[in-house]
Amino acid sequence: MSSPAVDLRASRPRLRLVDRIADPSERVLALLLLAPAALFLGLIVVYPIARLVYNSFFDLRMSGGQSAPFVAFENYALALTDKIFWNALWNTLLITIITVIGALLVGLGLALLANLPYRIRWPVRLALLLPWAMPLAFAGLIFAWFFNTDYGVINDWVTRLGFAPLQWLLQPGTAFAAVCIAIIWKSSSFIGLILLAGLQMIPRSLYEAAEVDGATRFQQFREVTLPLLVPSIVVALIFRTITALQTFDIPYTMTKGGPAHATETLAMLIHSTTIDYGDIGYGSTLAVLMFIVSMAVTAVYLRRLQRD
Repeated sequence: MSSPAVDLRASRPRLRLVDRIADPSERVLALLLLAPAALFLGLIVVYPIARLVYNSFFDLRMSGGQSAPFVAFENYALALTDKIFWNALWNTLLITIITVIGALLVGLGLALLANLPYRIRWPVRLALLLPWAMPLAFAGLIFAWFFNTDYGVINDWVTRLGFAPLQWLLQPGTAFAAVCIAIIWKSSSFIGLILLAGLQMIPRSLYEAAEVDGATRFQQFREVTLPLLVPSIVVALIFRTITALQTFDIPYTMTKGGPAHATETLAMLIHSTTIDYGDIGYGSTLAVLMFIVSMAVTAVYLRRLQRD
């Protein structure tokens, strides 16, 4: 008489499992739907990062054969004492600060201009969209031609004004300034598009109420536009800062990192270390350090966004 009871108790979990599969709860259904995306994300994000960190602990070279000796943290110690690394890191941070602030100011002006109540708005918005749609390497080549010493447009204007032409891309200071100008021109349209979307979300009734209270245009911009535009500004700064820390195409096509490593960014140093010199281990170490810097800056932005 006891054996049937035992069989019933043993069969209950099976019935529960079948019921869960046939009629899953919201939590189980959410896990089932998110599983393919999580698997895909792990394949394209988690695995490459893990492999990069793994390679950074080995003296892995393209010309070193199949076996690579384990060197632990020697690559990291070498990077922290490498003057070229610190120079590239400083250039990257300086380019990030200058171009992010410059692109934000220019992009805000472009967004305000594109948001004006024109009858025909598409030429302004098209001009705002074109720089963003242009490839980075193409933009770098255009500005390399602009700042060319012999036949550049900038030197042509300078000579027409009666001044001596400058060697823009052959001197460290002017080359760095030229690269920053090109990056600001290219990236300001991206920020402008995000801020334009934020401006269009602000209700017109707020401006009408401010006008009734006697607020001037500047007071409306300061008290209405800017506070409501802060979330869009933070989102634009997050994306722009991350891409600025990974700057490669424009300085590479304009100066190849010269003169004398004056415009070499961390991404360019990683490229030359891994591709030109074949040092996969040390290049992976530099990439891990750049990833750490990017995540630290992103954490600051996210903390600020969460606080707001």
